[in-house]
Amino acid sequence: MNKSMFEQKWKLLRGEVNARWSLMVEYDLLKLDKAEVKFDKFVTMLQVKYGYTRQQAREEIGKLWLDYEYNHRIKS
Repeated sequence: MNKSMFEQKWKLLRGEVNARWSLMVEYDLLKLDKAEVKFDKFVTMLQVKYGYTRQQAREEIGKLWLDYEYNHRIKS
């Protein structure tokens, strides 16, 4: 998932974040809502809260999107 896609899909993904990363609380999500570049901010938050490298964080975001797409295709 690239930055522009993340920016476009953030509202869809937002609800999935707590289920996947319990350390991300509403306060963190509100900061992301207000961030100009959400993708970079989110990557940094994952690094700080979970100890991921930047690459690992990007890969985890990609997995989040794939899971979201898969789960919502099945329900449709």
